Amino acid sequence: MSGSTPSGFGERLGTVIVRDGALCVGIDPHAYLLREWDLSNDAQGVREFGLRVVDAVAGRAGIVKPQIAFFEKFGARGYSALEEVLAAARAAGLIVIADVKRGDLGTSVEAYGEAWLTPGSPLEADAMTISAFQGVGSLAAPIGLAAETGKGLFVLAATSNPEAAGIQRSVDPGSGRTVARAIIDGVTQANQAIGNELGSIGVVLGATLELSEFGIDVAKPITPALPVLAPGFGHQGAALKNARDIYGSFAELLVVSESRSILTAGPDRIADTISRRADEVRSSLD
Repeated sequence: MSGSTPSGFGERLGTVIVRDGALCVGIDPHAYLLREWDLSNDAQGVREFGLRVVDAVAGRAGIVKPQIAFFEKFGARGYSALEEVLAAARAAGLIVIADVKRGDLGTSVEAYGEAWLTPGSPLEADAMTISAFQGVGSLAAPIGLAAETGKGLFVLAATSNPEAAGIQRSVDPGSGRTVARAIIDGVTQANQAIGNELGSIGVVLGATLELSEFGIDVAKPITPALPVLAPGFGHQGAALKNARDIYGSFAELLVVSESRSILTAGPDRIADTISRRADEVRSSLD
């Protein structure tokens, strides 16, 4: 990885991966987890859950990914709780990926980007997940904002849910590319236009997939290096020992996302679980 001074999201992400490893801990306060943690199923409960996870991650891993839906379902109070969790995570020096999966076009998607990527915003994160169903070109405004502010995006490309395969593996007769491959190509063009040594715009590629079936050749390097958010390890069944084989040349800025496999350890054992899993992730990618 580059030793250059971090400027864009890719550089900052690369620095954190070298320093703290590639493990990303999801903050997913499912109702059953709140019960197991002896917390109330309300805004106060998700606030306490999120803050405890942040405390456990700090000093043991470098990245967290709050799943916004679990906060949003409690309305204004849920968002107030989320603001505290986001602020605490950033204050702890963690990279925060807001798992919001927003997607639209024009001024609507521009406003989504402003909500999650604007420095000083109550919902400020370091990156957000986003959908390009209307095409990567529809994301021009948040891509531009990310470039200006040193933030990042993770665009859904090949996701683990089986319902998505038909769309994501479908082929455009004109270009011969799958939808997933076209998204990767569009993201790569955006990163080349931004011009940083490491890409600031990444993609989501599920670890449980055979990526070649989605028209993705992981043996072929991409320049600049592509951040990849990789769900599917842990609870969903993908094995860490296979991470290099799954992602090949895409593993340089790989973010290994795990949630339930860590959170089910409970409040008393989560810190030790994070430490152990962070070491396992680092060993699998070294």
